[in-house]
Amino acid sequence: MANEKPSTQTQPHGDAATRKKTETSVAEAGSSAEKKVTPKNALLGLQHVLVSNVWLDPVFVAGAIGLPLALSSNMVNAIFIVSGLVTLIQATKLVRLPIVQGPSAAFDALMIAAGTAGSLAAAGTSIFISSLIFLVLCLTRVIEKLRFLFAPIVSGVIIFLVGVSLSGFTLSEFLGGAPGDKGFADPKTLAVSIITCVLVVVLSQFGKGMVKALSYVIALVVGTALSLAFGMADFSAVASKPWLGLPKFMPYGGFDFNAAIFVPFFIAYLVAIMEALGVYQAATEIQGTKLQDRQVRYGLAGEAAGSAISSLIGGFTTTAYPQNVALLKVTDEGKTRTRVPVIIAGVVFVVLGFIPKAGAVLSLIPSPVIGGIFLPAAASLISTGFNTLRKVESDDRTQVVIGLSLLLGIALPNALSGLEGGAHVFFSNSILVGAFSVVILKALIIDLPNFIARHADERTKQAE
Repeated sequence: MANEKPSTQTQPHGDAATRKKTETSVAEAGSSAEKKVTPKNALLGLQHVLVSNVWLDPVFVAGAIGLPLALSSNMVNAIFIVSGLVTLIQATKLVRLPIVQGPSAAFDALMIAAGTAGSLAAAGTSIFISSLIFLVLCLTRVIEKLRFLFAPIVSGVIIFLVGVSLSGFTLSEFLGGAPGDKGFADPKTLAVSIITCVLVVVLSQFGKGMVKALSYVIALVVGTALSLAFGMADFSAVASKPWLGLPKFMPYGGFDFNAAIFVPFFIAYLVAIMEALGVYQAATEIQGTKLQDRQVRYGLAGEAAGSAISSLIGGFTTTAYPQNVALLKVTDEGKTRTRVPVIIAGVVFVVLGFIPKAGAVLSLIPSPVIGGIFLPAAASLISTGFNTLRKVESDDRTQVVIGLSLLLGIALPNALSGLEGGAHVFFSNSILVGAFSVVILKALIIDLPNFIARHADERTKQAE
């Protein structure tokens, strides 16, 4: 019977094994009850699709670059397909957690910079090579020996600088360009961007239930409708796009390796890994389980493989989304450990990816709407960086490393803007400058003195 206690007479030393088996059975029973595609799970899956904002990063990047409709819609559809496929594989085979995959904001500024310089082919090549490198590191388990690169002090500084880097592009969309541009700070432009931004902030902070969860989507719809009313939006080009289609292979050109572009993309991939590890940990804590090394290794390998494929069809990286993990706290998913809603979300993403009209609609959203939506998103990256840095042990040396790294990352690119060639590429990128600064300063000011002190203590003990 279900309530019958296991015998301890024939297995006197089996208490621990029996208890573990019982707990496993209970967990499996609880999850098996939620393994069906019910109306509830379908709604939860749709909510994951809407909350994930998988569409937001490619739309923002394509708009900031000024890509033509064919390339911008291709980027959106490529990211939908890869995000969906990786979400499905991760949930069912690899990390086996209810997490949604999507493009990492760590690459937005780099993609925009590369795109405006006409180097999207080099950007895609950099992502492809970075992904393969990390795939090998995961499969060979070397990634487990590089944990020092993922320390909170490093990830906090980099994530903060990612938000700062995006702020310039975001405000350009928000204001309608730069001083002197036609339409800059136009009353209609400001009305659309401000109303959109205010809606995101108000609904996400003071809304409840689905209103709060769908704050970005609601703001998108309202901002776009307002743009149409002002004559600022034109979706007539959507009619020329087919209902069904496939993303193009290498739409920006063939392989083009550029070391100056590759290095910052490689650094950004480190940031994406830091994001993913945090999401994995949060998901397991909500489910009441422990994150295993196997999950980390296979999960990061899955993300690397997905990113490599994405770069070949016009997208960029894929990583685990933290906002979807937050849904686990307010739904039954966290308690039941079900992955069905996320699997449904993955299927929806894949389907949307094969509909070019969907990508075209998103690609034609006016810039003020994108700026209004992304301004709070960029701000959240800055606050995420602050929150990550709060986890760092506070002492004088740590504060010096953080302060100098942020100062150099923010100020040095402007101070050295007159440089040319490879030096300009390196020092003009605040993320790259900040990443190198924090790693080097941490090694010199924190790690090296600690290493010397430990060995001095050991010699003292040996002498005694």
